[in-house]
Amino acid sequence: MECQECHLRPATLHFTKIVNGQKIEYHLCDQCAKEKGDFMAESNGFSIHDLLSGLLNFEQPLEETMNQHHGALQCPTCGLTYPEFIKIGKFGCEDCYKTFNNKLDPVFRKIHGGNTIHKGKIPKRVGKDISVKRRLKDLKDHLQRLVEKEEFEKAAEVRDEIRSLEDRGDR
Repeated sequence: MECQECHLRPATLHFTKIVNGQKIEYHLCDQCAKEKGDFMAESNGFSIHDLLSGLLNFEQPLEETMNQHHGALQCPTCGLTYPEFIKIGKFGCEDCYKTFNNKLDPVFRKIHGGNTIHKGKIPKRVGKDISVKRRLKDLKDHLQRLVEKEEFEKAAEVRDEIRSLEDRGDR
């Protein structure tokens, strides 16, 4: 893909900006990104680490978090503390996910538009079956929760929706 500004060099920076529901995509080369000023291609500019650190630390200032080493949440496997994780932007081991889980859910909700699980995108042309299967799985999970809560009328409605989707898939 070529740069949208100069149309001479390949685009190396791909940036999507969403403001008030309007999605704007930028595809720029390093040089045009520097000249434009909104984007910094060099490491001394705004980095993905800065972005993630800001998201992970949205509940309090960095200095305040960094001063909380005493009694800070710490991974039992690798010894990484939550303030250290914020500073470096990387987990030390797989157990860090479990250790810092209660601090990460709000971040995932913010990143994934209210969800804590990223489900990815499905191509519309070839992903129709996948979308139906995913919807069926979600409905079956919902049905199970309704039955456990003994909300049988709502459960019957969900059951009927599941049957309808399954019948459409058999055709």
